[in-house]
Amino acid sequence: MKIILSNIILLSLSASLFAQLTEREYDYIFFENSIMPEYYFYTSANYSGGSYVKNIRGKLPVCEKQFFTPPNSLELKFTNGDGNWEAVISFEKIRGADHFKRPNYLSFWILPADTKSDLYPEVALSIQKKGHRTTAIKEEKRSDKLFIGEYTGEIEKDGWKFVKIPLKDFGDFQGLPTDIIFSNSTNKGAGTILLDQVELLPDMPEQPIPAPQQITAKGYEQHVDVNWPPIENEHVKYIKIYRSKDDEHFEAIGIQRPWFNRFTDYTGEPGQTFYYRISYLDFQYNETSSSRHIKANTHLMNDEELLDMVQEASFRYYWEGAEPNSGLAREDIPGRKNMIATGASGFGIMAIIVGAERNYISREQAVRRLIKITGFLKSCDKYHGALSHFMDGTTGKAIPFFGSRDNGGDLVETSFLFQGLLAARPYFDKDNEEEKEIRNSITQLWESVEWNWYDQEKEGKFLTWHWSPDKGWIIDHKLIGWNETMITYILAIASPTHPIPAVMYYKGWASQEEKAVKYRKWGETDDGTFYTNGNYYHGIQLPVGVANGGPLFFVHYSYMGLDPHLITDQYTNYFENNKRIALINWRYCTENPNNHRGMSDSFWGITASDGPWGYRAPEPREEKDDGTLAPTGALASFPYTPEQSMAALKNMYRNHGKHLWGEYGFRDAVNLDENWCAKIFMGLNQAPATVMIENYRSGLIWKLFMQNEDILQGLKKLEKARQ
Repeated sequence: MKIILSNIILLSLSASLFAQLTEREYDYIFFENSIMPEYYFYTSANYSGGSYVKNIRGKLPVCEKQFFTPPNSLELKFTNGDGNWEAVISFEKIRGADHFKRPNYLSFWILPADTKSDLYPEVALSIQKKGHRTTAIKEEKRSDKLFIGEYTGEIEKDGWKFVKIPLKDFGDFQGLPTDIIFSNSTNKGAGTILLDQVELLPDMPEQPIPAPQQITAKGYEQHVDVNWPPIENEHVKYIKIYRSKDDEHFEAIGIQRPWFNRFTDYTGEPGQTFYYRISYLDFQYNETSSSRHIKANTHLMNDEELLDMVQEASFRYYWEGAEPNSGLAREDIPGRKNMIATGASGFGIMAIIVGAERNYISREQAVRRLIKITGFLKSCDKYHGALSHFMDGTTGKAIPFFGSRDNGGDLVETSFLFQGLLAARPYFDKDNEEEKEIRNSITQLWESVEWNWYDQEKEGKFLTWHWSPDKGWIIDHKLIGWNETMITYILAIASPTHPIPAVMYYKGWASQEEKAVKYRKWGETDDGTFYTNGNYYHGIQLPVGVANGGPLFFVHYSYMGLDPHLITDQYTNYFENNKRIALINWRYCTENPNNHRGMSDSFWGITASDGPWGYRAPEPREEKDDGTLAPTGALASFPYTPEQSMAALKNMYRNHGKHLWGEYGFRDAVNLDENWCAKIFMGLNQAPATVMIENYRSGLIWKLFMQNEDILQGLKKLEKARQ
């Protein structure tokens, strides 16, 4: 299980890696914009004595009326008195966004209003180590303080002043800072300044860039998608988007990074006409002339149109956002541009099938993508037929993202991949050379996986998750249910070339021996430790699973292709079991025992996702619920809870879409208690919405996967083992 794995494998990569040759070089940005209104989560403020700094719940306020880059800036309103004040802007660590340009200076833009220059704050750099889910500092290294009034240069745009401070001026300070600290100067008085684009940057020579030309826009109910061709010019820092209601008076509404070729403008106004234009900004914030204007209309949408909208937007992650050489899915966006995630890629293949069937793309486009994907998979490194968790999409080599031990075969991620490939094999059934090539390549890959080799002890009991070519079975993580790994046992039993005995399902996955019972203690209760459960949660009896059912991805990942209606063992039918887990999750959120802001019968879905304190797998239990909700939780549960999932879709889009809806559909997660929303879209969480909504609407992916004769024969073996 993913959360257990994160405790087993030490994360060896830090956010202090500088750019390598082939990876995306990110700017080291502390603040460009806040997704959420009111205040910025990645800040803190404190004061003492007669000094003061304005804050909301200990955070710096966000200003939406004035900004250097739209749509907002940070407000720093302060009083320098007998005491002191500090305002801290912390660096937001994003998993995979861990290669940076080597910086030479700290820069930011300030709007001083009427604040006298002698009252400008001082600034320092800091490297802080903090406790989990706390602002308490365990260890800190600070630079010298510098008075920013000495660095306000002559550059000025619309009243904004550019501050550029060489890093060498901060004294003997080494390493990338985790925090920028603004504090009171020695001069007494009160003032207000706005801060924007706080970042550490290298020197970037000015290079002329051409103005954008092509632009299109499409309106939906509450938002408009503005699109442009992919940008290859490396001197473009941002795309700046303007909107008008009359095609004359345009206002700047947002900026976009150049690896996106679209911008989502959430207007919240159906039945309106809007006009758009864009320009480019270089690294000195010089702006090109604008593109031509384009018009789009928003309009009310019925349920079927809303489902199409969500499916298509999430599908784009795997189409527009794919790694270009392999055609496979990235781990998250933003993140590493070359790193592909094997399991997410399997989910993405199923999303591509939905895209072709729903005419988001043509069948011919899908065929070309699958030829690219299968060609890459045949050439990449394998470990007794299994693939690694993460690969370099340009080379096919394993990327040990979770540490040096994670450099070999990952049987669970391989299972997720083949769930997608085996759904694709019957879909591409035309009698032509291209589709024959796809089918033959998938068969070759499928038959090469040595599932039985991952029975480490050769005792016919447990499959093992990982194997390393130089460290062997060092991780030694046995696959024991209940969690997301049922598909691994089903595929291993169904293999036509390297199968495991069907009895391993009961001796391994559903084992009730001491090793398995002890393993299931990860739930920190005795409920479900013998695989079966039988207890009631929120009025619903749960035949199989951990207390309260665990995070919702348990009922999604293995069942995107594998039809749970057709999986019945001696304990339960898994469609019914999964439905109960989804309903328990919904009822827990409806009752909301921790009184989280927003959580309700129409805003629910507790599952693994990004969160305010990093990636976690919360559960619908008071002690495991931190208030973070992931849209994929409710959306991927559509087959189990159609009414509750539709209510969540409408609420998330119509009432929370301003921050939660983005270029690839719903962002990964939100926590309204903390006024936090994820910047990222995650490969494991976007496709389940597309695929499981399709299974609810037509059963397409279930039907395709279950057409495989190998799977049907495997289930017959499982039925015999049950007897």
